[in-house]
Amino acid sequence: MKIFVLIVSLVCVQGFISAQNKNITIYYGDSTKTIDLANSDSLKFFICGASTVEYAGKIYNTVLIGNQCWLKENLDVGTRIQNNQSALDNGIIEKYCYDNDSVNCDNNGGLYSWNEAMQYSTTSGSQGICPPGWRIPTLAELQTLRDSVNGNGNSLKAIGQGTGAGAGTNTSGFSALLTGYRNFDGNSVLFGEVTHFWSSTESNTTTTTSLHVGYDNSGIFFTDYSKGNGFCIRCIKN
Repeated sequence: MKIFVLIVSLVCVQGFISAQNKNITIYYGDSTKTIDLANSDSLKFFICGASTVEYAGKIYNTVLIGNQCWLKENLDVGTRIQNNQSALDNGIIEKYCYDNDSVNCDNNGGLYSWNEAMQYSTTSGSQGICPPGWRIPTLAELQTLRDSVNGNGNSLKAIGQGTGAGAGTNTSGFSALLTGYRNFDGNSVLFGEVTHFWSSTESNTTTTTSLHVGYDNSGIFFTDYSKGNGFCIRCIKN
């Protein structure tokens, strides 16, 4: 349900919740959840599609697609390094910007090698560089995203991205941008033509599968690429 962030003060709901039983039951779809309010002064509800996420000084919007909650923008966190450098396991999140231009990170998000995005874990579904409560999607979750839009990549692309048979309609609200990527050899390639999103599901020691969409067709593709490539990160809610 996409409405708003709701903060309920116990002062406001005192007439509805007895002192003996300060519980509230939330109904959503076919499920329910009961929350004990006995030691709470307020409640904050996260509603995907309306709530935002503040992380590392930036605000991210959210979007509900099927039963999945996604960040609506590409992640942009960390310190920029030159495209001809390798990200290191040094406790610092390191990102690439297309053409070594920080404006491209500001507008389109950072580009990350797989190991850096995963923070050197190989566990599928790891948080990696995502905000707390979010994670890098598994391959199965990216496949569910594809299925939720009936395999139509145009529905994932922002309006103005792509052309002809590949023109974005953004009917899903995912708002994918054709960011290009940082190739493993350090070159920036294919801006305006393609975008890749890493999965957290490792293929083997050197490659991982990404979801990618292009500028001139409506397909959604899954291909193994070198972990050294710099691709986009879209986080999914736990």
